Amino acid sequence: MRNFTWHVFTQTGDIEAYLLYKEMDKLGRDEQDLEPPSLPKDGNAVLGAEPLG
Repeated sequence: MRNFTWHVFTQTGDIEAYLLYKEMDKLGRDEQDLEPPSLPKDGNAVLGAEPLG
């Protein structure tokens, strides 16, 4: 959807399309900031923890 609003802006110069694009871009970055960090590839959730087994 974000790409669509950018395309509409570039084709028409419509400021509303640009403002919607910027709003969606900001929301996308905010959602990425809220995501919890993923576990390391080795599966250790605690720093310095020894693997089980």
